[in-house]
Amino acid sequence: MSDKKIIAVFGATGAQGGGLARAIAADASGEFVARAITRNPHSDKARALAAEGIEVVAGDIDDASTLGAALAGAYGAFCVTNFWEHFSAEREGVQATNMARATKAAGVQHVIWSTLEDTRKWIPLDDTRMPTLHGHFKCPHFDSKGAVDAVFASEGAPTTYMMVAFYWDNLIHFGMGPRANEAGELVMALPLGGAELPGIGAEDIGRCAYGIFKEGPSTIGQRIGIAGESLSGEDMAAKLGKAIGRPVRFFDVPFDTYRGLGFPGAEDLGNMFQFQQILGEEFQRYRDAARSRQLYAGLLDFDAWLVKYAATIPIG
Repeated sequence: MSDKKIIAVFGATGAQGGGLARAIAADASGEFVARAITRNPHSDKARALAAEGIEVVAGDIDDASTLGAALAGAYGAFCVTNFWEHFSAEREGVQATNMARATKAAGVQHVIWSTLEDTRKWIPLDDTRMPTLHGHFKCPHFDSKGAVDAVFASEGAPTTYMMVAFYWDNLIHFGMGPRANEAGELVMALPLGGAELPGIGAEDIGRCAYGIFKEGPSTIGQRIGIAGESLSGEDMAAKLGKAIGRPVRFFDVPFDTYRGLGFPGAEDLGNMFQFQQILGEEFQRYRDAARSRQLYAGLLDFDAWLVKYAATIPIG
């Protein structure tokens, strides 16, 4: 064990980091060993990782002073933030900056930063196609991550920039699954504007990240986008209906309508979907299923993901 390279995994109790930690642990003959970094090593999720033989250490990305010890001796680091925990783009930027500086200071040789586009490079704040949010952002949970790409670069952290796609798990956990209308039909409603949506199973994100670490330093400086498959809303609904044994119809919600639904993050998500529609094929190219399968040969497409998870999707 001691001769293996340590991959320090931020967000190890979450979807992306947890998938990576488990992928490393499952590869007993591999060259790496996972170190899970979490604010609370005594949480149920942290204890579950420890039960799988994964080292769990304390580290809080809100507190830069805790990160040096957590990263000590690490060869690699997986850096990820969770905007939806607090809905603050400013806080997310500070968290990511703390990780960028700490990984460089600790001498980490390979960093993966889980990032997204800064939408303002394509849609300036004065562009009226979508509203500006909080005075500074078009899509806060994208913009805050994309803006920190430059920090990882300027700090000199040897970074691979991994861009993720829509989590199909949002159908389970984020209330995006189908709901019955007044006529009893199941309807999946998302604001796609006719565009295809690149998606991926959350657990596969970590497995693809593991593939990047295995490819090694040749990926440093690269921007690698991952996805399991890109599908239209109609195709997603048809596949979902087949999996659950009930027809599901897709309704393409107007962007303004979705932004006005009033749930936390509705405006941000409405802008996100509209940004994807505006970029169109360019957005698709940033999330390459073929490249993703080079990283992880067992990557699930939507049908295969549904075989595993359709029974867990709430049907409203």
